[in-house]
Amino acid sequence: MRGMIRAFVAAVVVMVSSAVPAAAASASYGEYSLMFGRNAGQVWSGDQAASQWAWKPLGPNESEISWGSPAAWPPGGGEHFVKDGDWVLLNGYFDHTNNAFNTQRVTAEYIGDANCQNLKPIESNGGRQHYVRWTIPATGYCLKATGTITVGANGVVVRFQHDQIWSPPAPCSNQYFGAQTCIKQRERWSDDNGHPFSLSLERDQYIAKGLGMAFKIDHFFDRKWPAGHPAWHAALRYAWTW
Repeated sequence: MRGMIRAFVAAVVVMVSSAVPAAAASASYGEYSLMFGRNAGQVWSGDQAASQWAWKPLGPNESEISWGSPAAWPPGGGEHFVKDGDWVLLNGYFDHTNNAFNTQRVTAEYIGDANCQNLKPIESNGGRQHYVRWTIPATGYCLKATGTITVGANGVVVRFQHDQIWSPPAPCSNQYFGAQTCIKQRERWSDDNGHPFSLSLERDQYIAKGLGMAFKIDHFFDRKWPAGHPAWHAALRYAWTW
């Protein structure tokens, strides 16, 4: 009888455990950005190529991304990112034209909810900007950073403020790749680079899993635009490895 009871209990345990689905592993920023592969993409607006990006891994935990015009590729610089634990940090900007490096260092950083409420300070990591979390949370979050960029070629110091809202994976689509899954970066960038401190850029960027950066871009404001300029939209048309 005891043997029958043990067998029955064992059978129930097997049934229950098989009926409970395994927890899905959290996605990573690497699965979306493709930052640790030699990945590239070309972005179109209307009927013409508008921009191009390419990742260049520099080691097991660092990578450079370059953005520029397809007609004048390669560009003269790129952003330097470093993965440290569960964060991707922005260290600064390569200036290949002048064989220099523009070092970015934050003086204050905060993280909050998707409405940029309940902000809390982020402990400094050598002054590098906490740009995005590596493990993608189930809910959105806000990042605010202020600091300086020191231009390596001439020593000029530029003050900046970078506000971001990162949204969790959600369905997205564009006219070239159809339905995909994206994370969204909403960003506002302000600086005093040759003008009084003020807003220079505001945009949404959708980053698609397995395809990479700039799957869609909705660009709302750019300092270089004339007054009354409409929002600008673009989409990833080609993606490849190099």
